[in-house]
Amino acid sequence: MDSDGVMAQLLSVEDLDVAVVALKAGDLVAFPTETVYGLGADASNGEAVAKIFTAKGRPAGHPLIVHIAGSEGLSRFGRDVSGDAFRLADAFWPGPLTIIVGRGDGVADEVTGGRSTVGLRVPDHPLALALLKGFDGGVAGPSANRFGAVSPTTARHVLDDLGHRIDVVLDGGPARVGVESTIVEATDDGVRLLRPGGISVVEIEAVLGRSVVDGREGESRAPGMLVSHYAPAATVELVDGAWLGAQTFGATQSVGVIAPFDHEHGASWRLPADAAGYAAGLYATLREADRAGVDRLFIVGPDDGPLCDAVLDRLVKASAPRP
Repeated sequence: MDSDGVMAQLLSVEDLDVAVVALKAGDLVAFPTETVYGLGADASNGEAVAKIFTAKGRPAGHPLIVHIAGSEGLSRFGRDVSGDAFRLADAFWPGPLTIIVGRGDGVADEVTGGRSTVGLRVPDHPLALALLKGFDGGVAGPSANRFGAVSPTTARHVLDDLGHRIDVVLDGGPARVGVESTIVEATDDGVRLLRPGGISVVEIEAVLGRSVVDGREGESRAPGMLVSHYAPAATVELVDGAWLGAQTFGATQSVGVIAPFDHEHGASWRLPADAAGYAAGLYATLREADRAGVDRLFIVGPDDGPLCDAVLDRLVKASAPRP
């Protein structure tokens, strides 16, 4: 569906069968997960997957995550799956962890950008799991927003961004985690972190019993690895609390501040100091800043918590120079 299409159908759990039929017909279905809303298409249907790239304006070679209903999907959609991958799946699925393994049958070339690997995950959301079980296949699903922009954490966000470009939006309420899944590459050579997210490296290392290699440098081979991403319309600058306290922006509405403490600078928003609470509200707050017409947005990150790395990763990418 192109930008001149009709507004997407907004469905609830009672309409789940309609969403399943839409996926089987090769249509696009936005669906809730615990992290953010995904934009789903049948992972075995190259033409359907191509619609995702068109709707999002996403580069065709940038790989997608395939959502599956359970850990048995590792063998169904993966190939040469390592013992580490099975251990991580047993420990964290359903949950916000994507595991990159060898690409198996049933995954279209368009999903992986021609790569020999594929990222798989089981979302921890009852409506997403019901959709996947009803569909009985893999669903390719990046975040349901325009490429590079702020990810959606409600069905309303999806409609705002892509309502005239997709077919169906399945409403499952606000996303609980608020930032995307952690992505690890798990091969016989070990486990590499490609994107921090809803599962911390500390938790992963506790399961494996050894350190995880940081693989975030180099070629972008997984979602979220580009330098600029997750960005609102406003120019974002990361600052610390002491610097912010010394500023006097006055009452101008062109400047906004997001911080984990009270402040009175321009248009202002307070998020929790702990990283989990901060993450849950971050994307919705960035969207509020855009609606308020803020041009410059100064952001102080969270103080502590296992999701600090994930939140700071998103903030650094949001503040990076735009391509």
